[in-house]
Order: sequence, then structure tokens, then C-alpha cells
Amino acid sequence: MKAVGVIAEFNPFHRGHARLIQEAKKQSEAGIAVTVMSGWFTQRGEPAVMPPSDRARMALSAGADCVFLLPALWSVRDAEHFALGGVSMLDSLGCDAIAFGAETDDLPMMQSVAALLEEEPAAFREALHGFLGKGLAHPSAVSASVSLMIPGADDLLRRPNNTLAVCYLRALHRLRSGMKPILIRRDSDYHALSLQADDPSASAIRLAMREHRTEEAAAAIPEACRSAFLEAVRLGNTLFPESLDSALRYRLLSMTEEEWRSLPGLSEGLQHRLHSAARACTTREAMLAKCRTKRYPEARIARLMAHVLLRITQSDLDAKPLPTEAILLGLTGNALPFLRRTAEKGFPVCGKASDWIHLSEPWSKAEILAGDLWALGCGLPSGQAVTHPVIHA
Repeated sequence: MKAVGVIAEFNPFHRGHARLIQEAKKQSEAGIAVTVMSGWFTQRGEPAVMPPSDRARMALSAGADCVFLLPALWSVRDAEHFALGGVSMLDSLGCDAIAFGAETDDLPMMQSVAALLEEEPAAFREALHGFLGKGLAHPSAVSASVSLMIPGADDLLRRPNNTLAVCYLRALHRLRSGMKPILIRRDSDYHALSLQADDPSASAIRLAMREHRTEEAAAAIPEACRSAFLEAVRLGNTLFPESLDSALRYRLLSMTEEEWRSLPGLSEGLQHRLHSAARACTTREAMLAKCRTKRYPEARIARLMAHVLLRITQSDLDAKPLPTEAILLGLTGNALPFLRRTAEKGFPVCGKASDWIHLSEPWSKAEILAGDLWALGCGLPSGQAVTHPVIHA
């Protein structure tokens, strides 16, 4: 039986995600959909709005056949490493194809861009150096350089889903993966704050949840998993970034020089900006506004703040470039043959907490802390990362 993989955040799971899984199965002719999902914290450095178990349960009720956790060491990263972690896991699990959404439906062009960025020929490096010398921020300089090298790719990397799609293709190229890429056209606005029930953005749903417009948010959730969504909201199993403002501020104000130096990608000057912002501001949002510049975009600072909270260091990332095991969050009976096939391949699948909490790996320590921080913000007991059993849907 063929398996198609999908990498997602499901923050929260909505109608668009259900359509993506359905289309992924259809175009790949796969019998099961395997999803790799970010956990307690997301790629932009924010805590997820709902715990992984609830988001996994929703996905399993609306088309996914098994859901695996993408630990924070890969989920709270830039697009390149987020994609690399997810693609590596799907490949190691034994998926036959990988499906992803994008604003542009020209797969050959995207593959050309991905190969260019992976191989970085001399002409590309020269163009990039020239644009950086003119004062362009790195993402803009990369986009401009790609446009020079590949006709028609002018705005391709200026759209968020396109950028992530190219990163998935780069990961396939780098890993020499045999998974077939399947591109699914996405027309909706990734960051739209106006909630359209039939074609929603996760950002709009989270805003509705924040403003207690629960019924409006629920209308954007597939009917098959709407009750799970409403139950999570009723129980208070929801969290927004400001709930961890005090914890973040305390960490920023109390860090030692050694802790600062250990952070991933901390460039000159950013430490002082963050420390100054923590002294002057009382909220994460205000700290982000004070720190962001052309050189330091908000997403980069937000991820660095998450690394501060999760005590993730550069040495942690260097020690574990790719996932070497998978945490199973949930499955349907349809996924059992796939899991047996994965077991034959020899890639470890952790089906219960006791399989991984004693590994003493950087990723497992960060994951336990991530669950505890999420619980702190939500007013729940600690140990959340290790107390949820595998979901059988």
C-alpha cells in the first residue's frame, strides 16, 4: 500500500488541511496519509494554540491515518531546517510520496529553484553577494538572485507557501530521497485574518479563538473533528503566546553570558537588543516590536525567543542534524501495515513515553520542557509531553 506524507502544523486543524490530505491521497494514489506535525511550539517560535494530542486527534478524524511529532529541535527552525527535519522523517518512515501546498503550481520551476539553492553555482553566489552589498536583506537578495538565474521565478520566493515548498524540494535533493513530490495549488491567503469558513487560514481561526468567537472558529473546522475542537476549547486546552510573557522575560533577564553565547544563530548586537527589550517591555509582542529591524526580522527573533525558553543551544542542533526516531501521536487501523513496514526498515518508532524519555537526547529534553512550558501557560500540571497515550482513532 502506498503512503503519502504531509508535513504540517495543524494550528489548529481546519477544512483546508482536510482538503490537502484528501488531494494528497488522490494525486499520489496512496492508501494512507502519514503526517509529521509540529508539537508544543511552532515554526514561527510561538506555542501551538492546542496541544499535539488534540491536534492529532482532529487530523485522524478527518483523513490522516497516522500522525508523528516533529520535535522542537526541527519544528522551531527556519523554513530550510523545518523542512529538512520533516522530509527526513517521512523518508525514514518509508513514505512513497510527499505532498505540499504552494501558491505557484509550476513544479519543474520550483525544482529548478531548489537545485539552484542547493548547488549554489558561482554565478548565483556572485549575484547574491552583489545584492547583499546593495543593502538588501538576505531573503530579498536570494529572491533577486534567483530571478536573475531562472526566468519567470521573479516573485516565487516572496510567497510563504512557495518558500516552504522549495525547502521541501531542497530537502529531497539534499537527502537524495526517492519520495515523489506532489504540489497542490493553494489560492488562499496564508496569513489572512478575515475568517472564511470554507477556505480558512489558521491565523484567522486563532484570532477568532482569542476573541472568544468560538462558534465562528468551529465553522471552519471539518465536521468530523469539530466536537474534538469544541471540547478542547471548553476544557481550556488552548494557549496564546502572551501566556508565557513573564516566563520569557524572566529568562531573558536572568541568562548568563555563557547561555547567551550558546544560543543558535545569535549574531553580534542581537543579545543586547533582546536584553534591553526585556528590561524596557513587559510583553513578548512589545519586545518583538522593539527588536525587529531589516537585519533582524520578527520571525527570526521569535524563534530565538523560543530557543531561550526551551534552552535549545547551537550545540544541540549540531549534535542532531536529522531525526533518528519518531514519536507516534496517533493512528487509525488503516496505518498498521505501514507501521509494520516501517519496523522492517529499522527506523525506531516510539509508541509510548517510556520509549524516549530516558534517551538523554537534546531533542527529548527540549520536548519535555516544551510540554511543561505549555502546561505552565495553560495552568495544567507538568509532564504533559509524556502523559498522553497514543491515540487510536
